[in-house]
Amino acid sequence: MPFIKTSFALTLAAATIAVPSQSVWAAAYQAPAASTARLLGTVTATTADSITIKSDKGVLDTISVGDATRIVRTEPGQKDLSSAAAIHVQDIAIGDRVLVRATPGSAENTYTAQAIIAMKQSDIAQRQQQDREDWQKRGTGGIVKSVDAAGNTVVVASGAKTITIHTTPKTIVRRYAQDSVKFDDAKVATLDQIKPADQLRARGDRNADGTELTADEIVAGSFRNIAGQVQQVNAGAQTLTVMDLATKKPITVHFTSDSQLHKLAPEMAQAIAGRLKGAPAGAQPASANAQPPAGTAGTVGMGRQGGARGGDLSQMLQRAPIVQLSDLHQGDAVMIVSTQGSSDTATGITLLAGVEPMLQASTTASQSLFSSSWSLGGGSEAGGAAQQ
Repeated sequence: MPFIKTSFALTLAAATIAVPSQSVWAAAYQAPAASTARLLGTVTATTADSITIKSDKGVLDTISVGDATRIVRTEPGQKDLSSAAAIHVQDIAIGDRVLVRATPGSAENTYTAQAIIAMKQSDIAQRQQQDREDWQKRGTGGIVKSVDAAGNTVVVASGAKTITIHTTPKTIVRRYAQDSVKFDDAKVATLDQIKPADQLRARGDRNADGTELTADEIVAGSFRNIAGQVQQVNAGAQTLTVMDLATKKPITVHFTSDSQLHKLAPEMAQAIAGRLKGAPAGAQPASANAQPPAGTAGTVGMGRQGGARGGDLSQMLQRAPIVQLSDLHQGDAVMIVSTQGSSDTATGITLLAGVEPMLQASTTASQSLFSSSWSLGGGSEAGGAAQQ
């Protein structure tokens, strides 16, 4: 789940890279006229005097570049253009991310560039990896229990553990959009917009026992937890109908390319169920204390469970084998984190199958553990936001 962006951001699926804010843009390029467009996207083609970019919504724009166009390259994470280097259109490569100020042309989706800020694809990938590692090292999170905006603190529950998140004037706070599962779509927010029962993750410095964290960044959102049995699988439409144990009603969940679907191995599910039942550590199967296999891919975790002996449960969950909807069958038990949606539909963010033992142990505790341990937003987290 980083990687937080400012007013303008260059992003890829797994991370968000900060670029100059609107005020910096205005200072560098003067205030744009009302007819000026700002375009953000990934370069898909180049010529000697033009570039074609694809926006994050899939729109293709062709942009003419002339001698008067100012083009600079900056590195991910820079918040102003003081260290940006002047380049030529020939230096822009396919896969690079660009932010363009342009004048609309006579034909649809054509523009003439006034100024271009570019970031190299390789630089973004390197920064993404650094952000992932930092969120994994310094990230934590869970379900919000209380918010004290005046005291600049948020208390979250992560499994059986309570963590107090402290903020400072430098803390970046973002909130997921109601209609999006992407960390990239998280918006700048304030602490008082965070509410009890929200899901939250933060990155910063922990105290010795991990019960407090001073946050550099926070991303939060209101999501829905679903646990139940699969009633119908429609792999073609990418939907799953689940009988929700909480409401005793069916809900149809739609999954996108950003959704994460994993399945626990039976021994891991049994081990976690033992924890939820309060079994002593010595009574748990050995796999409960095992670290994920070396070299397996994972996303940003949201907090540690069980200390050193129990390993990082968030990483164990996220490194569970990936599955497809077609791998699921009627009667399978699943836990899902989704958008709020409506009473009978939602968009899935994460799904975990193979959870029968966990739900038998405690449906409520299983859902809390799952949603607090998972990286929201397909990504980064944030990191996004958060991806971001």
